[in-house]
Amino acid sequence: MNVAGRMCHGELHLKSLQLPESGVLILSLWTGLLFPDYWMLSASCGTLLDDIEDIVSQEDSKPQDRHFARKHVVPKVRRRHTQKYLQEENSPPSDSTIPGIQKIWIRTWGCSHNNSDGEYMAGQLAAFGYKITENASEADLWLLNSCTVKNPAEDHFRNSIKKAQEENKKIVLAGCVPQAQPRQDYLKGLSVIGVQQIDRVVEVVEETIKGHSVRLLGQKKDNGKRLGGARLDLPKIRKNPLIEIISINTGCLNACTYCKTKHARGNLASYPIDELVDRAKQSFQEGVCEIWLTSEDTGAYGRDIGTDLPTLLWKLVDVIPEGAMLRLGMTNPPYILEHLEEMAKILNHPRVYAFLHIPVQSASDTVLMEMKREYCVADFKRVADFLKEKVPGITIATDIICGFPGETDQDFQETVKLVEEYKFPSLFINQFYPRPGTPAAKMEQVPAQVKKQRTKDLSRVFHSYNPYDHKVRDALIKYSNLFERD
Repeated sequence: MNVAGRMCHGELHLKSLQLPESGVLILSLWTGLLFPDYWMLSASCGTLLDDIEDIVSQEDSKPQDRHFARKHVVPKVRRRHTQKYLQEENSPPSDSTIPGIQKIWIRTWGCSHNNSDGEYMAGQLAAFGYKITENASEADLWLLNSCTVKNPAEDHFRNSIKKAQEENKKIVLAGCVPQAQPRQDYLKGLSVIGVQQIDRVVEVVEETIKGHSVRLLGQKKDNGKRLGGARLDLPKIRKNPLIEIISINTGCLNACTYCKTKHARGNLASYPIDELVDRAKQSFQEGVCEIWLTSEDTGAYGRDIGTDLPTLLWKLVDVIPEGAMLRLGMTNPPYILEHLEEMAKILNHPRVYAFLHIPVQSASDTVLMEMKREYCVADFKRVADFLKEKVPGITIATDIICGFPGETDQDFQETVKLVEEYKFPSLFINQFYPRPGTPAAKMEQVPAQVKKQRTKDLSRVFHSYNPYDHKVRDALIKYSNLFERD
């Protein structure tokens, strides 16, 4: 028996039917069992069928009639959310351990250098396929990029770790806190990427997603010489697409008694000038309008590789296109003193902002000595006075620490007088916090209430003056002269 057929919408279609006479009864029995209407059709015909297609009466509709009747049939449309369906089809399960598909939330605390590191890590992860999200709750992994300058910043960092653990998030830690103190109890069992290892963030994230704990805290070296850090040409996701932050060196030459960052960033290590210039060119090609130079001390740049800051700045000025600007970062007084003439010329350049951040920290030489700042108040004043004279309209920003160990009321009043004299338009006022492992943490501390009160008093002084009154006055004179001409 050879029967080839298919079922479609309740009708039996046989392509061919070749049966011996003895097989007719068997087929009839099976067909009757499967299709009860068969007996009715057979009885009405009363004759032996030569072909299965003969089971069609005159009253039945012909194939062409059924075809033309289809236009009167209105199909019921089943709505499908196509976009959602495709997304579900293409997206692996949320608990998948396949690297490169997870959502990552990045949080950065601290300085411009730290922010640049965070942008580099985001760029590399996105280039590998990870989705960088602004929504912490939907992220599969939290990348926490920490700052160790003050206690509150580390407290926020620690609290974020605790929250991530409560929400069962994968965690990768970065920045100065784990680099400086990787053995702290609350860091145990967590993946850590060091400040000079950010070019390997994809590896650390991959292993963390797989459930492993990874720690990369080593230094970048070339023939035994410490380098500035990871390559500058890595992919980057800028928080502000118009601003490129370039760290020209890492570490510093100082040994300030209150500073924890030194434990993380180490001694001075500068990037070569040609690499920095290439990074600036690349950034301008990507549509950047401003370049911000940053480091723990830009003034010390190049001392470890036989060059200096003015040499770098002139090279960068040469590649700044029309309409773009360069902004200098923080420099300590000792390393800018010997370059004052050149720095004044550079700050007067039309494509360089007339801005410089020079931290004084205190106007008491006694306190500066205890801080091991390697300059005196007279050095700071010399820098500030020279630049104010040679660079018209320059903005000088500075930092003050209130309540450093051993600071007396007289010491503090000297600082107040300095602020009143220079009327700094940008002033960063910081209450002193003893950082673990620093010499200042072992000194006799100023009472907490005194520190708070001095911080409030200095803030009140800052808000008592208007540093831009002279610019407003000059602008009014300029516009009044224009009206008189009309």
